[in-house]
Amino acid sequence: MLFNSISFLYYFLPTLIIIYFITPKKYKNIILLIASLLFYLYGEPKYAFLMIAEIIIAYIGAILIDKYKNQRKNILITTLIIHIFLLIIFKYTDFIIQSINDISNANIKLLNIALPIGISFYTFQIISYLIDVYNGKVKVQKNIIKLCLYEITLLDFLTIFII
Repeated sequence: MLFNSISFLYYFLPTLIIIYFITPKKYKNIILLIASLLFYLYGEPKYAFLMIAEIIIAYIGAILIDKYKNQRKNILITTLIIHIFLLIIFKYTDFIIQSINDISNANIKLLNIALPIGISFYTFQIISYLIDVYNGKVKVQKNIIKLCLYEITLLDFLTIFII
C-alpha cells in the first residue's frame, strides 16, 4: 500500500482518522502504533519485524547509554555499528556486489534483497536519537511505544493530517 494509493487514501487513512478521533486520549498513541505497524505489515511483513528489531535494539542501547556512563561510548558505537550494518545489508549489498563484478569482471550472483520500506529514514532516525541521548540533548525514552512512534515513518505522514 502506497501513500498515494486508493486503498490508503480512501480506506486506510479515513478509517484511521475516525478511530483516532473517537479514541480516548491515553490510547491515541497505541492506535497510531497499531496503524503504522499494519501499514508496514501490509507492505512486507518480514521487514516490519526488522524495523521492530531495530527499534528494540535502539531502545535497549539508549537505556544502557544512560545507565552506564563509563561505557556509554562503547555502547553507542556498538549500537551504531549494528544499525549501519543492517542498512548496508538490506540497501547496499547488491550495489556492492555489482560494483565488485564491474571492477573485477567477477560473476558474483546478486542477492536481490527486497528493500524494506523507509529503512534509511528510520535507521537515521534511530542513529540521531542514540547520538542525542549520548550527547545529553534528549532524555532516554523509557516508553517503548513513544520511541516506536518516533521511529516509524507513517506517523510523520499522519501528523500532517491528524496532529
